[in-house]
Amino acid sequence: MSDMKMAAQAAGLFATYDVPDFFCELLNRKDIPPPGLQQVRDRLARFDLAELRRRAAAVEAQFYRLGITFTVYSDREAIDRVLPFDVIPRVLTAPEWDHVERGVQQRVRAINLFLHDIYHERRILRDGVIPAQLVLGNANYCQAMVGLDVPGGVYVHINGTDLVRDRDGRFLVLEDNARTPSGVSYVLEDRQMMLRLMPDLASGLDLRPVDEYGPRLHRALAEVAPAGVDDPQVVLLSPGIYNAAYFEHVFLAREMGIPLVEGRDLTVEDGRVYMRTVAGLRPVHSIYRRLNDDFLDPQVFNPDSLLGVPGLVDAYRRGNVTLANAIGTGVADDKAVYAYMPRIIRYYLDEEPILTNVETHICAEPEGLAYTLANLEHLVVKPVGESGGYGLLIGPHATQAELEDFRGRLRADPANYISQPVISLSVSPTLCPAGVEARHVDLRPFAVTGRETWVLPGGLSRVALRKGSLVVNSSQGGGAKDTWVLAS
Repeated sequence: MSDMKMAAQAAGLFATYDVPDFFCELLNRKDIPPPGLQQVRDRLARFDLAELRRRAAAVEAQFYRLGITFTVYSDREAIDRVLPFDVIPRVLTAPEWDHVERGVQQRVRAINLFLHDIYHERRILRDGVIPAQLVLGNANYCQAMVGLDVPGGVYVHINGTDLVRDRDGRFLVLEDNARTPSGVSYVLEDRQMMLRLMPDLASGLDLRPVDEYGPRLHRALAEVAPAGVDDPQVVLLSPGIYNAAYFEHVFLAREMGIPLVEGRDLTVEDGRVYMRTVAGLRPVHSIYRRLNDDFLDPQVFNPDSLLGVPGLVDAYRRGNVTLANAIGTGVADDKAVYAYMPRIIRYYLDEEPILTNVETHICAEPEGLAYTLANLEHLVVKPVGESGGYGLLIGPHATQAELEDFRGRLRADPANYISQPVISLSVSPTLCPAGVEARHVDLRPFAVTGRETWVLPGGLSRVALRKGSLVVNSSQGGGAKDTWVLAS
């Protein structure tokens, strides 16, 4: 960037922006920005703070009006909230996205091969690539899936891969989400809102679109329907209005043009699934389920579940209905299994991982536990089965009392934890109460797999709104940004 351009930029919106010693997605990328990225910088620099705040307020009002919310459950109440949205987009270049896309596709291929293997021959366990107990003793390993062939060998039809960037801008995989990944509705709605209320920022830019997601997902779910069905009926199975992501369930059913159903709307007769309609029973062939395994079928899992469908697993095992994602996929996104993903990729694909894992210490292993206990104040420690930012410890931000409490937890149940070094997450300019400031971000690309794997361009960029915080989860006070992928 020329000195003249930098001076012009400094006089505008970013005049007081302190580019910290992190990789900044917009202003400190440590390379020469491509023309599209430079255009975004220049256009943003011409905004004044008051105008940007006015646009941000308009976005929030629209989200409230449209009911684009998620539910936060506390000990006493459930609160519907609008996901905080930042109007300064996060921008990825075409080569960056190509790298991410290929890495996500590779990872999804390996995960599906891994799941098929552990529910069939278990070669990877016999060959000692991953400890058998870590898989077969995993709480998410499902005996009902053993020996079951799923259409196309696809277990994970919808996958969310959480990525971060380090100080050098390298993409690292933080975790996989192979059960019921959420958040894609915000990606689509955020883009619509940006184009509606920030048209002068996006005008003329060659951005990859995101509006294909609904049709792509519907097509994939139809492709994996049971054989011999010419026009498969796809439905979205939701736990109902009290679920934290119910808005997303409604949104995705509408985007795909399919019925949104609850367990009481479905019935199983003679090993086949039917939907109750005013015209009578209608066959169902593919179910996009946003319901955890434990609640799917009271005859197989939790007998007290009123959310699932009695007999659903039997119909599934007979091959009369497809479930997306398959039952038992949670073993693949367990945080301890995650540590073995580079080996899993090499084992099944004979390729080096395109996207690198964060260094991980498994506390179930004596050396991993010893290292974690000795370096607790420098590490991030996570429960292997939790999500949403719950139950983790960020050592450098913890008090001495919190560190001692966590040491006790680790010694009492080491198998429940993994630890990782604190990554200097990349930052992005974010509209804050005091002005435009740097805030840490991550990225969740969504992959859809039917006959092939397609990755939604961009994905969900989550931002830690509290200064210095590394926790981006919406349930922990995080927000979102629109993720722009430059097409060229």
